Amino acid sequence: MKMQHLLALLTACATSSVTLAAPLPNPDTLTETERAQLIGPKMKGSAVLRAQVLLDRARFSSGEIDAAYGQNLRNAVSGYQKANRLQDTGIVDAPTWAVLNTDTAPVLVAYTILDADVAGPFHPIPTDWADKAKLKELGYRSAREALGEKFHVSPKLLDQLNPGKSFTSAGEEIMVPNVAGTPELPKAAKIIVDQSDRTLSLVDADGKVIAQFPVTTGSKHDPLPLGDWKVNGVARNPVFHYNPKLFWDAEPGEAKAKIAAGPNNPVGVVWIDLSKEHYGIHGTPEPATIGKTQSHGCIRLTNWDASALAQAVATGVDVLLQK
Repeated sequence: MKMQHLLALLTACATSSVTLAAPLPNPDTLTETERAQLIGPKMKGSAVLRAQVLLDRARFSSGEIDAAYGQNLRNAVSGYQKANRLQDTGIVDAPTWAVLNTDTAPVLVAYTILDADVAGPFHPIPTDWADKAKLKELGYRSAREALGEKFHVSPKLLDQLNPGKSFTSAGEEIMVPNVAGTPELPKAAKIIVDQSDRTLSLVDADGKVIAQFPVTTGSKHDPLPLGDWKVNGVARNPVFHYNPKLFWDAEPGEAKAKIAAGPNNPVGVVWIDLSKEHYGIHGTPEPATIGKTQSHGCIRLTNWDASALAQAVATGVDVLLQK
């Protein structure tokens, strides 16, 4: 099917697609026709949610699952199509659905909230570096935020999937994306970060892409250090050492600060140190911003994607940072 025909069909689909203001039908109850509908620009709803979950399980992440087609989902689809030798359209078309749908596990599952999910402690995270440094840990701000990260889903969509639920009581049953328990990635031979589409790809020894994640990469003040580098090491739950001399936007008079570990630490739950001094690949306390904002030169992923990446790499792995 030619691209202009695809876009015409997508325009019609988008006009009638489910909006996120309304309750979402369970994507596992979609008809065969609904499961095969084209997914592209401006579309929202259950079919988009289905595509995001299946891609997440295939390790072609669109970042935070939000049931809306955006640039991160387009890049995930494009990467998945190339890896599976499909036409690269960035649109979930019939051939792409045919491969995605070989994964027949439910898209959503019921989850009973555990004591550990609501144990906390939960607290606000200050913006001032000196105030951050006073905290013993940079934990979650709420159980809702913690559950969102656990299941790779935006808190807004979590609310929509569970109207009337509080997310504060152990024993409460909620519906969540079925992404927990995905098998670990095999060890990668190389990391490729592409600035043009803000993606990070993991490549095996045969040159095959085995995973792709959306990333935030540098800014005009702190451009991505293009070239060939190596992984120096991997640190989980890192402490962050803030040095205002390394931040162009530091406030006058700010002092160095030691920021405790935790998911809301400035580098999230993982730091992958690169052979380029002061640069690394790391998580983030703000998953909704990945691929949409700028960084201070480092490569930033969602905490769950950073964790998956950390498991698949080791000291000495090659890293290519390219335009």
